[in-house]
Amino acid sequence: MKIYEGTIITCDKDDHVYRYLVEDAGKILYVGNEVPEEYRKAPGMKLGDRALIPAFADTHIHFASYAAFHAGLNVMDAESNEEILEMLGNFAKTCKDKLIIGFGASPYSVKEGTLVTREQMDRVCPDKPVFMVKYDGHTCVVNTKLLEQVQKKVEHLRGYHPDTGEMNQDAFFAVSDHVTNSIPIPKLLKNMQKAVDDMAAKGIGMIHTVSGVGFVQDLDVDLERWFARGLDNGMQLRVFMQTLDVKKAKRRKLPRIGGCFEAALDGCFGSVDAAMLEPYENSDDKGVLYYSDEKVIDFCKKANRAGLQIELHAIGDAAFKQATEAIKAALDDYPREDHRHGIIHACLPTKEGIEICEKYGIQLPVQSAFINWPQEPDERLEEILGERNARLNPFRDFQDHSVVLSFGSDGPCTEPDPLNWIYKACNHNVPEQALTVQEALKMCTYNGYYTTFDEKKRGSLEAGKSADMVILSENPLAVEKERLNEVKVERLLLQGRPYKKISQNPIAQIIKGIVHKEGC
Repeated sequence: MKIYEGTIITCDKDDHVYRYLVEDAGKILYVGNEVPEEYRKAPGMKLGDRALIPAFADTHIHFASYAAFHAGLNVMDAESNEEILEMLGNFAKTCKDKLIIGFGASPYSVKEGTLVTREQMDRVCPDKPVFMVKYDGHTCVVNTKLLEQVQKKVEHLRGYHPDTGEMNQDAFFAVSDHVTNSIPIPKLLKNMQKAVDDMAAKGIGMIHTVSGVGFVQDLDVDLERWFARGLDNGMQLRVFMQTLDVKKAKRRKLPRIGGCFEAALDGCFGSVDAAMLEPYENSDDKGVLYYSDEKVIDFCKKANRAGLQIELHAIGDAAFKQATEAIKAALDDYPREDHRHGIIHACLPTKEGIEICEKYGIQLPVQSAFINWPQEPDERLEEILGERNARLNPFRDFQDHSVVLSFGSDGPCTEPDPLNWIYKACNHNVPEQALTVQEALKMCTYNGYYTTFDEKKRGSLEAGKSADMVILSENPLAVEKERLNEVKVERLLLQGRPYKKISQNPIAQIIKGIVHKEGC
């Protein structure tokens, strides 16, 4: 048994802040302002100027991809393509893998204003395949060695550009499938273990992963499920299967379906293929809706009738409109009281779509990290969106319409860093859309667990719940919002114990997960 004394930010229904929390055997026994007599002899921990909050949740991450890219070459901070190529050349000299994965290239954060090209990458790495992924995770550039491997798979697909090596839309997904299939399973599992430890260091106790990126027989979906079940340190994973095939999710007894890739309704702003109701500035192009309204509605009706929780990727306003109307059609067809269907990103919503979300209880896993994103700066967004740039990520509008928001990284696009999400949400580039610190904390904690029906056991500091908690270096409620990015995670506690880095053999972890039938 242990007593925590100090600022206890519960993130419960009424946003209580208490003085004491009592934990025993991994459960919270009591929270309040006076310690009951029966607990007073227990050892205590004085928080001082620090604060105790619930463990964070990342409600949208491409976990296997994040793990693989996180272990590769990160070029996000490069200021020029020349620097990227130098980094690639140096990395190639020491990398023992058969294929090099790079991530984070952006034409908007380098002085040249363009992506690196196939020819340029060939000059520094001619002998080994290179998969250089754009920061938004919707485009890549391949060198000649990799192009030779994938050409027959992608040459007939939308988004195939062999001259520059750039692959987007359908061609990108096909190349990504090829690359993920080429990563040895033991290496992928070790990368996943490292990724979990790194996320835990940021105070994350629950991960919502979207899975299904082209492995044979959807092996990656099963691997992530077994991986999650085999964890022995209290970390929680929930898997969304990225498919429009309801039978695939039901066959695995998964309660949820959707995400990005096959469940993406459009592209993104970075590749100028997010689906828009009106053309991009100085263009006749409205982006790309990947599916007809009829197909999306049919999928939503089948998944809803099957009792599955649905999540769909929608960035542009045309895609948001399609997503809200499809989920509405499904719920009109077969009403469900507590479905918790969601729309991921929801960057440019429509007024009518927001009203549908409010009326039908559609939740939104959004990305505040996209605000003032160095790889996709406001200047670029204003150039392609015009006045619509000021309507991106309207968190206050969502909040005022009682729409449940949660925050996620969309990793590997941005780093899983909840304190950065809170900082960005409270310092919104459109001030009237900013959130309070308490609201942003709720979205990183309780709302994240609510999103996958986990709020009865976790997500807030209340008696009877699991003692999944984070100690922060300062009380975020007492810090000026401009200083929120200075607050640090000091410790993650899962089931009352300090987080323990994964030490299991990855294969043994998978075997344990196969035997263990519950969870995720």
